[in-house]
Amino acid sequence: MSQSLQGKSALITGASSGIGRALAVSLDRQGCRLALTARSIERLEQVRASLSGKDVVLIPADLAVPSQVDAMTTRALDHFDGALDVFLANAGLYVKGDAAEGNPDAWDQAIAVNVNSVFRACRGVLPSMIERQRGDVIVTSSIAGHIAIPWEPVYSATKHAVQSFVHGVRRQVAKHNVRVGAVAPGMVLNELWGISDQDEIRARAERREGLLSEDVAEAVVFMLTRPPNVTIRDLVMLPQNQDL
Repeated sequence: MSQSLQGKSALITGASSGIGRALAVSLDRQGCRLALTARSIERLEQVRASLSGKDVVLIPADLAVPSQVDAMTTRALDHFDGALDVFLANAGLYVKGDAAEGNPDAWDQAIAVNVNSVFRACRGVLPSMIERQRGDVIVTSSIAGHIAIPWEPVYSATKHAVQSFVHGVRRQVAKHNVRVGAVAPGMVLNELWGISDQDEIRARAERREGLLSEDVAEAVVFMLTRPPNVTIRDLVMLPQNQDL
């Protein structure tokens, strides 16, 4: 039997667009109380305006800056009186291209957001989950975390790092009834991949060339609503016409 998310508190990073925005909408429909993080407060306000829940706190933060990651987790925990039920580490940057021609500064930025902020934010939220003996952490990974993709080696490396972290931490905290998992989509038709035109998104989805952000959000809700005795450690999902 699935478990209800009604009334649970959730922190979502990268919540202003793409998968993060879809997660906010989906968890709002499930009755969750939400803390939403992204760099732009204006875009977060737009997301909040689309939600029906009344307990939504907006936390603007640049997750490439360690002090802002720490401030984000502290503020979310304070807002929910120290009781955070769900952490969705979703924020990420996409970098592609040949290593011999790439921009190392862009790589550092991607590593800061895709890897370091995930590690640091988990450090912030896990103690309260361990103390309460319950909680869920789901990290947005990628098929690139399972297969090193030649046109995006740095991005693949960041997602491989996330996968290793998820699997190690999961085994550390399982005894505290805290579940840790990763959702690993293939091509998602959203802004992270430079796709924002709604007609193009619909057409490419109909051709089965890409996933919708909402598809990924539905998968995460499935993971969160499994009975407490069930951990989905990895959920890999691909468009039907993408097979790697």
